[in-house]
Amino acid sequence: MKILAGVDEVGRGSLIGPVYAAAVILNNSIDKRLLKDSKTLTKDKREELEKYIKKNSMWAIGQASTKEIEKINILHASLLAMKRAILKLKTKPSLVLIDGNKLPDLKNYKLEYIIKGDQKIPSISAASIIAKVSRDKFITKLSKEFNNYGWDTNSGYGTKEHLKAIKKFGITKYHRKTFSPISDLL
Repeated sequence: MKILAGVDEVGRGSLIGPVYAAAVILNNSIDKRLLKDSKTLTKDKREELEKYIKKNSMWAIGQASTKEIEKINILHASLLAMKRAILKLKTKPSLVLIDGNKLPDLKNYKLEYIIKGDQKIPSISAASIIAKVSRDKFITKLSKEFNNYGWDTNSGYGTKEHLKAIKKFGITKYHRKTFSPISDLL
């Protein structure tokens, strides 16, 4: 029997924190019509679907830290997070479909990339939902400690509010120092 896994990452464009990836193998019983690209869903709908997916799938999360992003760049860190998620799956998939146009370096796995896969392939959509909800929960926790930056609403992306806060309150240990405009301020 072919076991298909979908993989997606979130947080590449954020100015803070780790990049997250999820790998998902859907059970046959799951209603695939419910699964959509996480970016097209409301926060409440994502959280509801995340619980449903986790109950009806095999899944794993991988991440690459802010330090890893700064050391190897965001593309390689995203691929590393994907690799970690795939390797954490309890069952080895026969085929791994990855959102985007690049593949992680993973020996003895059959990998294929799918451009806009999060809009086309249910298991990739499921991965995008799990990765997004997981990262958002982490960033929301961080925002309690660093409440001047609005991370609970902007997820660390370069919104006007966030950029204004950086100028006023400075750069935190969670900011990606190699990312513009952070690097410009250093």
